[in-house]
Amino acid sequence: MGDLNVFAMFLGAGLVVKCVMLLLLGFSIYSWFIVFQKFSLYKKCRLESEDFLETFWQSKNLAEAVKHSQELTLCPEAHIFKSGYHELQKLGKTHSSSRSAEETLEARLAGMEPLKRALRKAENMESARLSRSLPFLATTGSTTPFIGLFGTVWGIMTSFHEIGMRGSASLAVVAPGVSEALVVTAAGLAVAIPAVVFYNYYSNQVADIESKMHSFSVDFLNLVERDFISRQG
Repeated sequence: MGDLNVFAMFLGAGLVVKCVMLLLLGFSIYSWFIVFQKFSLYKKCRLESEDFLETFWQSKNLAEAVKHSQELTLCPEAHIFKSGYHELQKLGKTHSSSRSAEETLEARLAGMEPLKRALRKAENMESARLSRSLPFLATTGSTTPFIGLFGTVWGIMTSFHEIGMRGSASLAVVAPGVSEALVVTAAGLAVAIPAVVFYNYYSNQVADIESKMHSFSVDFLNLVERDFISRQG
């Protein structure tokens, strides 16, 4: 039995099949680039998040926590906290300039709605940053099998056309062309399967990070509201 030489099959294939193989190769290279990039990103995010949350809850005040958050460039909770802190400073200036004796506690708490919006916006931005490029893995997983199938169908069509031109249908004539065509389907599946696996894996990781981000936003907002109420008492 002869060795299966994919490279030799590629060189002997037609122009369309070669283009399909090169397209699949491009999908594969970029997919694996995303896989390794996201692996590094999510690992650093987890480490920085653990560091930030530990420091945040041990900080004496928010200003001290802000100083530490400036050093963390990938931590989603740190970015959310900085957005909330900047909005909190704006609210503090607004309340100090427009404070009146008739202003009720409910009215002041209602004035914190901009802080809630700032936290939600920061959450959405972090979710978009963490999810960036993941849709390409989903596209790769759903598209490349069909691209490979197209290459296979085209290769088989070409093989049968050559059979008709030669007037011979022996196995020696049919087998090489069919095997070359089937390699394209195998290549499409080889590209698609890892893409689907890692897309599902990373989507679950993003969902877990988003859950932790939302929990931090809620805890931070509750902390601010309790501090605000205590200062009004």
